Amino acid sequence: MKKKILLALGSLFILVGAALIIVPQISNQIGIQIAHNTVNDFINLKENIVDGTKPKPTEGTETDATFIEDNSATENETVLYRVDIDRLYADSKKYNEMLKLNQQNLLIDELSYQNPSLNLLDYGIPNGVYGYVSAPSIDMELPIYLGATDYNMAFGAAHLTYTSLPIGGKSTNSVLSGHTGYIGRIFFDYIRNLNIGDEVIVENYWDKLTYKVIDREIYKNYQSSACYLTEGKDLLTMLTCISDGQGGFDRYYVICERE
Repeated sequence: MKKKILLALGSLFILVGAALIIVPQISNQIGIQIAHNTVNDFINLKENIVDGTKPKPTEGTETDATFIEDNSATENETVLYRVDIDRLYADSKKYNEMLKLNQQNLLIDELSYQNPSLNLLDYGIPNGVYGYVSAPSIDMELPIYLGATDYNMAFGAAHLTYTSLPIGGKSTNSVLSGHTGYIGRIFFDYIRNLNIGDEVIVENYWDKLTYKVIDREIYKNYQSSACYLTEGKDLLTMLTCISDGQGGFDRYYVICERE
């Protein structure tokens, strides 16, 4: 009887151990596929932006019905209009200009990062995706969401509010955060494998911006100088948590610049 119990416990431990190895791998593959599909959806939306403005027919009229037919749109399809995307770009530029004057007064703690810089629903974008970031040397490709919440970091790279929106330009620093060691979400785990000179690319609705890694640093969680603007520089900063070996977490920064 004792032998049977030991055999049963041994089998249970083997099953649990196998599950701990296999389940995160499967979950991670699912997470990568979701991110990949989201990036593809973004690219498709960008390539099919409609010029002009969406008509506003009176509800219940024939015009209302023919509009859907003429544009081949259904309830499950998203159509973006050039006027809304142009407005988003103008508002993004205004936001970045505002930061040049006020960033240090706004970026005061970790809670500052979380509320999205802009509400993308106001521009007809329902999935919250502003663009995507990729790093070919580590096979990373992730959608960019506005607001550094745990939820956003569970699905891609999260833009830290009160840092520059990722449209490029002098005296900008767009900061993106992602999970490391998060079960089933290997997103920013490998940014530590980026080397000086490696390319990191951001694609938004208007442009494709190519940056090169210029520095890698480790800071305490209360040290945030790398999140601030640098006069005349066009920067992209990626950060993630790493264990400090004492039960806490430091931050690993990869700093990139566009010439």
